[in-house]
Amino acid sequence: MKTNTLERLDEKMGAIDKDSVRYTVLQAAKDFKSSWVALGQALYSVWKDKSYKEWGYITFDAYTQKEIGIKKTTAMKLLKSYYFLEKEEPAYLQKDHSDDSSPAAVPSYEAVNLLRLAKNKNTIDKDDYQRFKKDVLETGKDTGQLKKDLTALIREREELSPEDARQARKIVFVKRVISSLKALKTGMEAQKFLSVGLLKEISGLIAKLESEVS
Repeated sequence: MKTNTLERLDEKMGAIDKDSVRYTVLQAAKDFKSSWVALGQALYSVWKDKSYKEWGYITFDAYTQKEIGIKKTTAMKLLKSYYFLEKEEPAYLQKDHSDDSSPAAVPSYEAVNLLRLAKNKNTIDKDDYQRFKKDVLETGKDTGQLKKDLTALIREREELSPEDARQARKIVFVKRVISSLKALKTGMEAQKFLSVGLLKEISGLIAKLESEVS
C-alpha cells in the first residue's frame, strides 16, 4: 500500500473503537501485505453481514475503495480466495500465519485464487489438483509460474480428452437437428402437409433427441 493510504487508514483507526469490527478490518487492511488471510476473513464477514451499511456506505465496493483503499477486483479476489480456503481447505486456516514471513507458508491471494479455479475445472482430476495444491500451499511457487503451470495443465488435459471433445461436438450437432426438426414440424402443421400420426412420430423423435443432450 502507498504511504498516503496507510496514513488515511491510521487516521480512520484513530477515530474508531479499537474493539469494534470496523477497527479490526482497518487493522487487517494495514497489515495486508503480510497477512491477506486476516483481511480476507474480515472482508468476508463485512460482506456477508452487510456491516458496511451501518458505517454509512451504500455498497460494499464503495466501502472497500473509500475506507480501506482496495479496488473492487482485489476485494472480490480476497473474498473468493478466503471463502475457498474456509470451504475446501479449512485445515490451512487453522494454522497461525500472522507471524510467518515464509513465502511458502503464506501464498498470495492470487495463488489461492488460481487453486480455486483449478478446483472448479472439470478437466483437472484429483491427483492433478493435489499436486497443484502442494505447489500453492506448501512449496511457495511464484504466482506467475503457477498461472503458467495451470494454463499448461488445463491445455494438456483438454488435449488428452478426445471423448469429451467428441461429446461436445455431438451435442452441438444434435441441437441443430432438433432446431431444424422443430421448424420443419411447425411449417408442416401450418400447411397441413403431413398426417397427425406422422407429426406425432416427428414429435417423438424430437423428444428422444432432446433426452440425448439434456
